[in-house]
Amino acid sequence: MTLWLLDLESVESRYTSQWKTHLPKLLEQFNVKVVEGAKDIPPATTPGAFLNFGGTNIYKSTQIEKIARAFTNGEVKDGDHILFTDAWHPGIINIKYMSELLGIKVITHGLWHAGSYDPADFLGRLIGDAPWVRHAERSMFECFDHNYFATQFHIELFGKTFENAMNHVGLTPEARDKKIVRTGWPMEYMKETLEPFRGTEKRDLILFPHRIAPEKQPDIFRDLQKSLPEYEFIMCQEKNLTKPSYHKLLASAKIVFSANLQETLGISAYEGAIVDTFPLVPDRLSYTEMYPDDFKYPSEWTDSWENYLANKDKLIERIRSIMKQNTSAQLQLAKLTEWLSKDFFSSTEMIKIIKSYGK
Repeated sequence: MTLWLLDLESVESRYTSQWKTHLPKLLEQFNVKVVEGAKDIPPATTPGAFLNFGGTNIYKSTQIEKIARAFTNGEVKDGDHILFTDAWHPGIINIKYMSELLGIKVITHGLWHAGSYDPADFLGRLIGDAPWVRHAERSMFECFDHNYFATQFHIELFGKTFENAMNHVGLTPEARDKKIVRTGWPMEYMKETLEPFRGTEKRDLILFPHRIAPEKQPDIFRDLQKSLPEYEFIMCQEKNLTKPSYHKLLASAKIVFSANLQETLGISAYEGAIVDTFPLVPDRLSYTEMYPDDFKYPSEWTDSWENYLANKDKLIERIRSIMKQNTSAQLQLAKLTEWLSKDFFSSTEMIKIIKSYGK
């Protein structure tokens, strides 16, 4: 069988640029054919967003033209697999249409990152529960044979909006477990990529590695900067960094900070742990299941601006305590990295499902 890989457009400052190179290598045990979109799309993301809202549609539309031609020319065959690295892709509906009407049975896979069902996400804030987007997301979910989520939190978040879809009345428990799959993301390369940066000399630096968007609460970080003048604070997106330069900066920091109101995985906190930079995250969202108590602070400290002001002194005290640590946290960070890499940043479950069709 052939595994058709519909990838994400590359954004240099995001993991999507790494996926361009590493995903085909990770899946090389299969006969992989990468279906890329147009290259002449805007390189910059829409301000505060994870991609360019116009450019991504140019990219995805080109991908669908290519895969439609592959169906038409007889290149796509019964038993082939089609993997969308972003499940929020209208093209899955086109593929379901062609598969059923042309009588070519393919197996489809989609990785869910976010959507309007998350009220704190960009789509949730700007589009909300508009009927068209609810029906679109439900349709995309139904089209995929296998829907992949990186955390249990994300599965439950999706289920709050699409409870009927998630219950799948009539499906056996085994079939349901294959329709909705909790699997780590295909990021096995991360430890090797970041290893050269380990051992970088630390400085009194605290990083904000997230998008500058309301759901990431950058104002809290800016206010902490004013209250802690003895430390250096950097918002990474303001520096226009390449991935290597970001990783070098990350390795020199002591804390990678989050007050996020939206997070279904959280790659930057994991990157920090790999290079011995302490992830300080709230006890909510995906962080709750991913991080031991030593790395979390109570959610109510930053779940709103008002609560942040009420608990600001406690957060400042926690930050100062971490900044005074020397090598005492390295063993903790090594154990954390091992745990995260196996359970949240490894595509073992996804690959196991793809392989199961060959038995």
